Amino acid sequence: MTSHSFSPSTPAVGARTGRDIARVVTVAVSAVIAVAGSYLGTSAGTPVAEAAGGVLASDATAVAPGGPAFAIWTVIYIGLIALAVWQLLPAHHTDPRQRTLGWWIAASMLLNALWIGTIQIDQVGLSVVVIVALLAILVRVFLGLTASAPSSRLEAVVVDGTMFVYLGWVAVATVANTAAALNSADIDPFGWGADVWAVVILAVVAAVSVVVAFAGHGRLAVAAAMAWGLGWIAVGRTADDGWNSTPAAVAAVVAAVVAVVAAVAVRIATERARTRKPV
Repeated sequence: MTSHSFSPSTPAVGARTGRDIARVVTVAVSAVIAVAGSYLGTSAGTPVAEAAGGVLASDATAVAPGGPAFAIWTVIYIGLIALAVWQLLPAHHTDPRQRTLGWWIAASMLLNALWIGTIQIDQVGLSVVVIVALLAILVRVFLGLTASAPSSRLEAVVVDGTMFVYLGWVAVATVANTAAALNSADIDPFGWGADVWAVVILAVVAAVSVVVAFAGHGRLAVAAAMAWGLGWIAVGRTADDGWNSTPAAVAAVVAAVVAVVAAVAVRIATERARTRKPV
């Protein structure tokens, strides 16, 4: 396990403080708000795919994931609730990783709910600002979690696994959301057209997935979530009743393969380095 470092002002791990209690309660409440927001965006309000004039529908742009892709949110929300319950347990109140990242995790949950709210009130441009902020926070959490090892397999699944899947999906969703906002505003930079922009954007996503693989030492959950979203972009571009685009479909498949291969390769190299005996 990687040891944790503390500043002189950091309370001892076993000394629970009022700030710890405030943090765990905030994370728990934020998880409830996130799930409530999800309900607003599915059952209580207008479904996200139909809100704002359908700008986020599965056939709205050349990089919009096919409808079934959004089933991953069920996994994410279950994970967020499990994480909230896990960190509520007294044994985890002073967990060093939660002390560092708990507030950021809570912020990601609240931004999730806020994003759904912006779509419900047809503020597509604002939704891009919110999802970019959400992505930035998830990157912060990702870097924090990968800087130290979880204390148990349960923590690895409930905390790391949940936040890594969350990041992987939001990375793809940010691309789709931005494209939807540009399309709804009838903006086509340089006049390249949807197919060319789709290939360019998906190539950038592939490159980002490689950077994430190295930064996270081959975290497979991030790659799997990105590949899931990219795969459904490919499906959406080949559907009979969707936005057909062979270039976009091929680029999405290639990006998905790159994301998975990069993560697996880095993971194997990392494991070999750990087990290699010193000369």
